[in-house]
Amino acid sequence: MNAPRLDTAEAGTHSFVIRIWQEVTAEEGGPVSWRGHITHVPGGERRYLRDLADVMVFIKPYLAAMGVQFGIRWWLRRWLDRWA
Repeated sequence: MNAPRLDTAEAGTHSFVIRIWQEVTAEEGGPVSWRGHITHVPGGERRYLRDLADVMVFIKPYLAAMGVQFGIRWWLRRWLDRWA
């Protein structure tokens, strides 16, 4: 039996499931933290998130494999986010 053929558009497509929620500190009016996880549907790889920026960090290698190039602006923003 032959494997099902994918449309050309589907062959270069990635699907992700993202589940996020807020965690509030014990203090009233304290800072809110985002938590969650992201799953790459075709491969089943999952990563837990401690920050919304982690979504892009997870997806970036898939985009790069598709030929998306990330310029200095993306790298600078990522570097600055680490210090925020």
